[in-house]
Amino acid sequence: MKFSLASTLVVALAAQGTIASSWFGKPVYNKWHETELERWLSDHNIPYPAASDRKDLENLVKNNWNDKVVTPYNSWDTQTLQNYLTVKGQQAKKGTEKNKDSLAQQVKDYWTETEESANQAYGNVRDWIFDSWTDSQLKAFADKHGIPVPQPRERDSLLRAVRENYQSVANKISENAQYPGDWLYESWSDSDLKSWFDERGFPVPQPTTRDKLIANVRRNSRLASLNMQSAYASASSSAAAAQQSLSDALLDSWSDSQIKEWADKNGIKVPQGSKRNELLALARKHRARLYGDSASATAASAYGAATSKAGNNYAQATNGFAGYTNWFKAQLGMATGCEASFSSATGSASKSAASASSSLSKSAASASAAASKSAQKGYDAAASSAKSATDRVKEEL
Repeated sequence: MKFSLASTLVVALAAQGTIASSWFGKPVYNKWHETELERWLSDHNIPYPAASDRKDLENLVKNNWNDKVVTPYNSWDTQTLQNYLTVKGQQAKKGTEKNKDSLAQQVKDYWTETEESANQAYGNVRDWIFDSWTDSQLKAFADKHGIPVPQPRERDSLLRAVRENYQSVANKISENAQYPGDWLYESWSDSDLKSWFDERGFPVPQPTTRDKLIANVRRNSRLASLNMQSAYASASSSAAAAQQSLSDALLDSWSDSQIKEWADKNGIKVPQGSKRNELLALARKHRARLYGDSASATAASAYGAATSKAGNNYAQATNGFAGYTNWFKAQLGMATGCEASFSSATGSASKSAASASSSLSKSAASASAAASKSAQKGYDAAASSAKSATDRVKEEL
């Protein structure tokens, strides 16, 4: 009986191990070419013997993978740690701004990368390695490798084209693509490489040789992509919240008859005898139909001014990589000149939207005029400033 129980336990544990192995899969670097293993080790300043065989190289990567990829923040400097917290919408706890260990612990609380997500990411490098490239860099890469890009050559179409052709380009020039070499950055100038670090608040590697610059861009590209995703999610959330606030204020400013008229026009059935709170709940349930609706000329005017202009100024100002980069710089406290103008522009738009929301809730008639006037004025100033800032950045790029 004891033997049977022990055997059962052994079999169960073995099966569990097999299931876990098949569930998480093998580490992605097990499929890398030897030159890719060596490249990764060099990028992360991990020495290896010149005569190392593949097994030795793989074990070295394995022993350092967690510290360098899964939880890299433990080796970051204080500025990079603070930058990451800022991107996450957080501030370093008072008195810990220069305390590396304390900052690392705070970053850990907001860190989302796991062993599994890192493994998946490095198994599909093409999906994120181009995220931090400018439009001009994407165009140069496409042109250099004869990648057709549909017109107009906007950022989305550029990213889609280079990602879809990434592997075929690598195959054509007989290069490895799982942890790509310097070939990926051949169209970048030394100035492009240095600017990449400056724009993200990353320290420029010393000495600033081209090989060293490329190695550090490659090593930090995953972090840059994660930061961009966080910043975009934060901006999108803020824009959505502002739009919801505006629609709430608009509904509050409507009379019961206006809500019923709007519902009837949009084919929304209103139960007989509905009270105001029930009408508002029904309207909020179908909130999406408010956008662009014109059931009431007065309400539409107010909503159009507050949302279509002040709200959509966010989309206009952040159109393209230049706008995003400026906003991102402002988030990291690095905005100067045109970047500051951009930050001011988006801030002006947000204040206008908030002002419009407040005005809308006072009364249907007075809210319309106040919101329209406030949003229009804010939009004009914001749009002008944002356009100027974006144009200046485009010239620099």
